[in-house]
Amino acid sequence: MDEATEVFTEHRELLFSMVYNLLGTVADTEDVLQETWLAWSGRQRSADAGPVLHPRAYLVRAAVNTALARRTEISRRRESYFGPWLPEPLVAPAGTAATETLEDAGERAEAVSIALLVVLETLTPLERAVFVLHEVFGYSHPETAGILGRSPAAVRQLAHRAREHVQARRPRYRADPAVRRQATERFAAAVGGGDLDALLRLLAPDVTLWADGGGKATAAGARPVHGREKVARLLVGNADRAQGVRVRWATANGDPSAVLFIGEAPFAVLVLDLAADGEQVTDIYFVTNPDKLRGANSVAVEEN
Repeated sequence: MDEATEVFTEHRELLFSMVYNLLGTVADTEDVLQETWLAWSGRQRSADAGPVLHPRAYLVRAAVNTALARRTEISRRRESYFGPWLPEPLVAPAGTAATETLEDAGERAEAVSIALLVVLETLTPLERAVFVLHEVFGYSHPETAGILGRSPAAVRQLAHRAREHVQARRPRYRADPAVRRQATERFAAAVGGGDLDALLRLLAPDVTLWADGGGKATAAGARPVHGREKVARLLVGNADRAQGVRVRWATANGDPSAVLFIGEAPFAVLVLDLAADGEQVTDIYFVTNPDKLRGANSVAVEEN
């Protein structure tokens, strides 16, 4: 392994985490890392370029700005995307450390939840970059300004707007993993059994169902579904589809989740958010788009 490859490999885990948190998909993240590698290796092999004194800073700046440039293409794709868009879940076997991601990618990422990534989608690209760099990875405002090519004053303003926006919309309560697992088990049993009464007791009055099929798999429709009655009746109405489904427990972005299988093929990843009482479900994230399930095959067999 030459020096350029060794340095890039050393920092690849960090770069993967940063870019994934900016883009929310593994394929786009891998493309950005490939572009970053090409820029880095070309710079290292250039006879006219001087040495890079701070490789980590160089790589982070290159990866983050390449990711920001890619947001334009991603936004165009979203315009024709059918139904709600959810991030691609980073799935790992149940009991795995929260920082582990897709086994076949061989990477680890900061445990940014599906719920928070959904909120980050409502920020501008620059606001999101500032939030991720400062709040998730601990970069100071001057360091963030250097990465983004903005003034520290502009970064502080972006950080303030992003923080206010996220605090107003992100879940205010993150349940203990054991509590979340128990709630997920009750939810799966109620849906599988078509038990409307049990679902009504489990769901919060203002619950929202986000179902991302991307037009390629069964989902709840073109928009998120709001309200206890609507969500419960929709789930019970589809209970017949749960026949023959097996549940394998996993983590998705560090949170307890369920991967649903028909035969040996995964067809959905389910993640729940809970109210402060730890009893009622406030948000249901249901990913069925097969393009976003490639990590689900690596889940260890721990069947319900």
